[in-house]
Amino acid sequence: MVGGAASAQTVDAGTAGKVTTTWKLLDYMAVDYDGAVRNGKIVSRGEYAEMTEFAATIVSTIGDLPSRPGRSALVQQAGALQRQVKAKEGGDRIAATAHALSKALLAAYPVAIAPETPPDVARGDRLFADNCAACHGASGNGKGPNAAALDTPPIAFTDAGRARKRSLAALEQVITQGIDGTAMQSFRDLPPGDRWALAFRAGEFAFSEADVQRGKALWRNEAAIRSRIPDLKALVTTTPAALGEAIGQQKADVVMAYLRMHPEAVARASTGGAGDSIAVTRTKLDASLAAYRAGDAKKAKALALSAYLDGFEPIEPLLSAKDAGLMANIETRMGAFRAGIGDGISSGELASRAAAIETLLDDASAALSPQASSAVSTFLGAFTILLREGLEALLIVVAMLAFLRKAERVDALRYVHGGWISALAAGGATWAVATYAIGISGASRELTEGLGSLLAAVVLLSVGIWMHGKSHADQWQRYIRKKLSGALNRQSGWFLFALAFVVVYREVFETILFYAALWAQGNGAVMLLGAGAAIGVLALIAWAMLRYSRSLPIGTFFRYSAWLMAILTVVLAGKGVAALQEAGWIDIAPLAEMPRISMLGVFPTWQSVLAQIVALVAIVIGFVLNDRQKRPQTAA
Repeated sequence: MVGGAASAQTVDAGTAGKVTTTWKLLDYMAVDYDGAVRNGKIVSRGEYAEMTEFAATIVSTIGDLPSRPGRSALVQQAGALQRQVKAKEGGDRIAATAHALSKALLAAYPVAIAPETPPDVARGDRLFADNCAACHGASGNGKGPNAAALDTPPIAFTDAGRARKRSLAALEQVITQGIDGTAMQSFRDLPPGDRWALAFRAGEFAFSEADVQRGKALWRNEAAIRSRIPDLKALVTTTPAALGEAIGQQKADVVMAYLRMHPEAVARASTGGAGDSIAVTRTKLDASLAAYRAGDAKKAKALALSAYLDGFEPIEPLLSAKDAGLMANIETRMGAFRAGIGDGISSGELASRAAAIETLLDDASAALSPQASSAVSTFLGAFTILLREGLEALLIVVAMLAFLRKAERVDALRYVHGGWISALAAGGATWAVATYAIGISGASRELTEGLGSLLAAVVLLSVGIWMHGKSHADQWQRYIRKKLSGALNRQSGWFLFALAFVVVYREVFETILFYAALWAQGNGAVMLLGAGAAIGVLALIAWAMLRYSRSLPIGTFFRYSAWLMAILTVVLAGKGVAALQEAGWIDIAPLAEMPRISMLGVFPTWQSVLAQIVALVAIVIGFVLNDRQKRPQTAA
């Protein structure tokens, strides 16, 4: 809303209606006047009559507005516009006068010119087919079956030049008011939401699906663009041409293509870019609860899973960076909500669980608001994320490197280095695909993390048991030279490559999710600074581990390494099962008294705890068997 002294004054409903109508008429004239007059000559008598009528209506309506500072100037500007139309002046002059007048009008009489909620574009498609396609054509090209019989040709919504100059608010105005003297009737009897849905549908035709996908990438990755369209009011009142003056026409076209197809993506200023995701979460939860009350538990469960994967999961990385405790609480309660559906709890109890989630989502909105964001929070988020995610991979890779050095197999180091470097390169490719091409769904993210964790856990289990066994070998040098050399000669060096790749890529993949969310919030330089600081700390840890490992006796080294692998096996087993639960592959049975310690892979569900118990039992059995074989090995 435009500021100033006048903007502080309230506007009654009657005045608001007049101002809204006048603003939309001005916006419409700025776009369509070229279709009436060119080079000082009338090219369409029907459209020129419409422009003349609109100009007179604007003068009359502004003159009837309540007295306020600036109204006399508005009356003069409206009169000037009417004289310009009468003189058949050029379209650029008319557009400039109309835009200046509309801006001044909202400054003096501030009103809301936007739908209250994102329109249902799917309904808009159906409404267009039922009410508009006969004249405008199913593809919006203005060549419907009834078009040839009309004196005034229907507008071709596919005309990119005109579409760039037309706002959605102007389209909604025409849909509401109709155009006198033409076949364009008024749809004032439709609910406001339907009229806006039609306007959004009409505003889509000039753009392709490829434009939508390119616009999606720009919207997600350029905070400067999102700041120019912070809410639905900005979306419906901004023309692609006006946006193009700020960011370039090509970018403006594809961004508007995406937003007109997906208005829910426009973030409300109060939620700092996460409003659409939180709104999806709320909507899906409400729908899930409604389905459960109607007796359709299967549908309710599917909607509850969608509430997490399509609603909450996309903002989970960012919320985790801002408030990890809140993120964990919401995630746990959403799991309990799904579990409640599977357990057949009462609808009242399920409603209570939904209400608790709603309250936490309010807290999430506050945590993700621009007011809660700062350079310090971005730095700390980037630093802690990379340090936390990188430490697991670092411990495993450094243990492998130290082991090979102890084994005097420096020639095999290239397999490990090749594995983690390839994982970083694959992570970079994942970033590009996730942000610029297709995006990664919530289910795919959780499946990648879950399956990667379980695969790494299985590999680490075998490696840990093997290392524990070697910690008892008195003739370890002879063993390494004979057994390990033979193994590596049989190309098992690629096993080392695969292990390094899997454990590093799993952490890189998860880090990408967090960093992509932080990057989308702006403060990119601060985020990179935090990442650099974390890399420095990780490098220092790696150096210390490698240096310390050189002074350890080989038996002690193997023993420590075995316990490290065992601990990481248990951690990854819990994380893997939890991720598959979030993806909907494994059911959830909550453990109310179990704490959630995600860094240790501890999650309050029976399935994840059972997975860790199984991993722990396997480790104990392996270690016990190694101990029983100690005497025969030593004697040999």
